Amino acid sequence: MFSAIVIDKTDAGQTVSVQSIDEAQLPEGDVSIDVAYSTINFKDGLAITGSSPVVRKFPMVPGIDLVGKVTESSHADWKVGDTVVLNGWGVGEGHWGGLAQKARLKGDWLVPLPSVFTEKQAMAIGTAGYTAALCVDALVQHGVTPDQGEVLVTGATGGVGSVAVALLAKAGFNVAASSGKAAEGDYLKKLGATTIIDRAELSERGKPLQRERWAGVVDSVGSFTLVNAVAQTKYRGIVAACGLAQGADFPATVMPFILRGVSLIGIDSVTAPKVPRLAAWARLARDLDPALLDVIGAEVGLADAIQAGADIVAGKIRGRVIVDVNR
Repeated sequence: MFSAIVIDKTDAGQTVSVQSIDEAQLPEGDVSIDVAYSTINFKDGLAITGSSPVVRKFPMVPGIDLVGKVTESSHADWKVGDTVVLNGWGVGEGHWGGLAQKARLKGDWLVPLPSVFTEKQAMAIGTAGYTAALCVDALVQHGVTPDQGEVLVTGATGGVGSVAVALLAKAGFNVAASSGKAAEGDYLKKLGATTIIDRAELSERGKPLQRERWAGVVDSVGSFTLVNAVAQTKYRGIVAACGLAQGADFPATVMPFILRGVSLIGIDSVTAPKVPRLAAWARLARDLDPALLDVIGAEVGLADAIQAGADIVAGKIRGRVIVDVNR
């Protein structure tokens, strides 16, 4: 038996609780894992609160991230004792996820934990940090360099934003961090931001073309914030979009694209192939100071993860929430 958060749905509505589960109930997979840590992402919050139809079947164990040790494997890449990381692949949505003490998954979904990080640090990074690395990789691969000017990070106190600020600063960029949390300026500067912008400057409807400011953008917010970021991006600048914290809409014009040659790059972290996944984790291992993860991450136990899910949807979370599933 093992403990897990279980989401279920009846005619009366959705329920979420910590339950004791028999290992025989685990879903199919060729790798079994003793989970050490999981984490709470925005998507996990949506699943736990039921505020968006993230969960595709019930009952469901949420948690799109996990790290732990392999206990059984029939997959050629993994052996008993290996420490592995899981990010995405529909886990916690259509396949039981990481907010549990045990998991059974497909080996093709896993990557090795870089040796520079502990298991706890891996979940301070989680899908949010891995997505941030994918975004930074996209900017660099499309030719954005520090000498071209500032890079904007929206939602900068969130999980994606926090890691993106740190990675960009390490790569030599001047980073403008946009946040609605005025009191978090010192936190963002500790991560490497050089300029702090109130999110109100970006969150309302603006002109189709605005003053050119950004060589590149990492956006996890969407809606008007993304529209304004694009409208302020310099000639042939690159915008990496990976989230929708403000909304999934994009009420924009084509002006920045056809008059300034701006490129909008979509970042999918859920089913990204193994090569970019490994590259993203290699960037994290190379450029993310593990000491910053103590600033970015706060730890809770399994039962407290339910409240943390509600808090992240309500915008009350700074940085990352690490879940010790064994307490």
